[in-house]
Amino acid sequence: MTPATSSIGHGRTVIVGPVRYAELCGTGRRMLLDHGFTLVENESTVPWTQAELHELLQGADAAVAGVEVYDAEALQHADRLQIISRLGVGLDNIDLDATREREIRVVNVPGGNAAAVAELAIGFMIAVLRRMPEMDAATKAGRWDRFVGRELAGKAIGLIGFGAIAQLVARRLQGFDVEITAYDPFADESAAARLGVRLVATPAEAVADVDIVSVHAPHVPATHHIVDDALIAAMREGTILVNTARGGLVDQAALDRGLASGRIAGAGLDVFELEPTSADNPLFHHDNVVVAPHAAADSREAYERIGLATAQAIVDVFAGRVPAALVA
Repeated sequence: MTPATSSIGHGRTVIVGPVRYAELCGTGRRMLLDHGFTLVENESTVPWTQAELHELLQGADAAVAGVEVYDAEALQHADRLQIISRLGVGLDNIDLDATREREIRVVNVPGGNAAAVAELAIGFMIAVLRRMPEMDAATKAGRWDRFVGRELAGKAIGLIGFGAIAQLVARRLQGFDVEITAYDPFADESAAARLGVRLVATPAEAVADVDIVSVHAPHVPATHHIVDDALIAAMREGTILVNTARGGLVDQAALDRGLASGRIAGAGLDVFELEPTSADNPLFHHDNVVVAPHAAADSREAYERIGLATAQAIVDVFAGRVPAALVA
């Protein structure tokens, strides 16, 4: 039976939370349709509200999950749900205890968007060092000012977390002749040795005496606000902070204070404690802060990879196979 005539998904509904799914995940979407699934897609430009998700979960057999929250309350409405297939890596928006209790499978795509996130992290480093937002705004305003920045070459980098994304950051930074230190209680020592990364025992050691701190840890209770006033105080004057992981890893108020004092010379932020963030976010008052709307993973290539993988996982479950990257 060819995919075009497969009936695996006949009579089954997949709710799709990520926006622009049809545009960005065309191959994966076609796979689901070819297998007979009915798709209910988010056609707006923002994530579903909890009320919308609760209603949609009633009668859904599978879900392609974006950043909408699948907590215990939401899952009470999931009377038929068999799998949540996360379009990405992070699982902090899914209550894994609740999914286990209800025997709902959860899968993600480890490494699927790692290259995209790593590249944006390095892009933030260069943007802050070279004062690119300030130059852009001034030139567009008709001014021909000179903004003297700094080079990335030869700098010292401290990584908080040393998983797949951080390792790609280290790999891509090799051409800049930087020195890299990393903290991760579960660090891959062989990867560190291969990439020339020095592993340390505490976050404070990773941020001390470096030019740039880049955050790549998972957001769990143990890492919540791992970047706080104390860790910022352990940094030397003029450190740059980059966060492309999760907003809850950085105490936003502490970062604001660090920027105001000059301890933090600039920041590149893709994520925030509360998302979507508002236009009156205090961090936006600093000219040396570069931001993005939680878009680090948003490359065409990454969406193609993870869109196909998440669709395959759903097909596998209803075909009686164990999907790859099964989390719960």
